[in-house]
Amino acid sequence: MLEYMEQGKWAKPLGRWSIPLIALALAACGSEAPVAEQPERAEAGSPTNAEVPVMGPERRILAFGDSLFAGYNVAKEESYPAQLERALRAQGINARVSNAGVSGDTSAAGLQRFQFTLDAQEGVPDLLILELGGNDLLRGLSPSETRSNLEAMIKEAQSRGIKVLLMGMQSPPNMGADFVEQFNGLYPALAKQYGTAFIPFWVEAVAGKPELIQDDRIHPTEEGIEVLVGDTMDGVVAALPKE
Repeated sequence: MLEYMEQGKWAKPLGRWSIPLIALALAACGSEAPVAEQPERAEAGSPTNAEVPVMGPERRILAFGDSLFAGYNVAKEESYPAQLERALRAQGINARVSNAGVSGDTSAAGLQRFQFTLDAQEGVPDLLILELGGNDLLRGLSPSETRSNLEAMIKEAQSRGIKVLLMGMQSPPNMGADFVEQFNGLYPALAKQYGTAFIPFWVEAVAGKPELIQDDRIHPTEEGIEVLVGDTMDGVVAALPKE
């Protein structure tokens, strides 16, 4: 769906989404593709990037979402959580980012596995990065359902003393005025109601840039993920609880 976004807006009308294209999008978001061998390149946390020494207590971050976190069709070490961990450590932050992304997950599917995922962590995460709703949008699910599911996860995390960073998404205009208003409004409303950290449209940096999107025209490439990490890094750092 990323090819339809540009600078916070959808670049092409939804009316051009043929049924085969929507089916392809849903299949891509809900299935695992083979991971091709990737050329070696310098890691964000490698000595060649002039990182500062890693110091302080370990900061545990749980990245919970769908294929955009799982790392669809890229090597696991190039997924958003993995690249984020390297970038944080390159800044001297002793971060450990756990990847709890599952391709194809709607907010309802995420809610079903949420408590189990939290219970399975070695310790209580310092921060939850919550990224869900894109597949709800692709399937045309009710924004009220999406909001309810995200709300339940936020409340559960906060009841355990976990800070939350909510990653927002946006709807294309041709979903209809009421749908767009409800969907686009649910993320900032939840962030305000529960006092979470918030990134309004977290994939904005790669939206409308085909060179940063895979051939499926949905998921970012390794380079696209690197751009997203750079664009959201300050928000993640700001969301971490004070030591």
